[in-house]
Amino acid sequence: MTEQLKIMRAILDKIKRYDRIIVTRHIRPDGDAIGSTKGLCRILKLTYPHKEIYLQTKDSSDYLAFLGKDDEPISGELYKNALLIVVDTATADRISNDNYALAKEIIKIDHHIDIKPYGDLCWIEDTRSSASEMIAYFYQTFKDELKIDKQAATYIYTGMVTDSGRFRYEATTGDTMRLAGMLMDTGIDTETLFSNLYLEDYEFLKFQAYVFEQMKISENGVVHLYVNKEMQKQFNLTVEQASEAVSFLKGIKGCIAQLAFIDMPDGTIRVRLRSRFMMINSLAEKYNGGGHQYTCGATLTSPDEIALMVADADKMVEEYKTNNKGWL
Repeated sequence: MTEQLKIMRAILDKIKRYDRIIVTRHIRPDGDAIGSTKGLCRILKLTYPHKEIYLQTKDSSDYLAFLGKDDEPISGELYKNALLIVVDTATADRISNDNYALAKEIIKIDHHIDIKPYGDLCWIEDTRSSASEMIAYFYQTFKDELKIDKQAATYIYTGMVTDSGRFRYEATTGDTMRLAGMLMDTGIDTETLFSNLYLEDYEFLKFQAYVFEQMKISENGVVHLYVNKEMQKQFNLTVEQASEAVSFLKGIKGCIAQLAFIDMPDGTIRVRLRSRFMMINSLAEKYNGGGHQYTCGATLTSPDEIALMVADADKMVEEYKTNNKGWL
């Protein structure tokens, strides 16, 4: 048995041992965080109807509201004899649950680079396209002991689709597609799913057009945009919609790094970083962030830091282009 399978078996053994299991994810959840946690909870509830299974988080997502609400909050007392499973969350400070440390044991399931380990048992695969792919693999590995239905499969498939860019990003592998196929075999309604994911309101499309007018490009090929509070108000954007601006910055020849800066309600500035060919996670880590090599995030405390971060990104791109060939 491989080390990976030993860890997965140990996780399943822990799940079997506990009568109360609490699942959580990271703050400002994306499709993968929501899909993986809702999917895991559904699998556990189907498999162990006699157990107490709770999905407990501080925040949700308007973008994925069509998947349904999380469970109602439970008392901190219920954590004391519970197993807590944290999914798709690289560092403990990003856990969307103020009571997580009260749990008797903590399991971490994640596909990000493990720069700040936490938890009593960790299953990390930073080459996977998503945490949802890991949950699908977990089910496939122990399908003789676990149960799944179309609802659970839809949750997990949604996480896989959104975090892989509809299976276009570099982490997508043959395993990704085979696991997606397994989920689709449950009867997922992809027409309805993709309509919920990709149909846009007219006002949001006008915001997209505005992004193309306002985005800036640095000397060496960093395309960037600052979505401040005024812009968010002008187009009546949620924070999630504003954060989508980074996806509009892709596809420009010569621009291998994309940065979107978004004003947050708490006064900080969320940064979403994307790149082609060049690893950019070290830049995110410099500015209070982290994530994958080509897809990551950071947090700034002042607009004054935006120019500094763009300058650092521009220098990275210049060095990459000088020392590498094949970028477009």
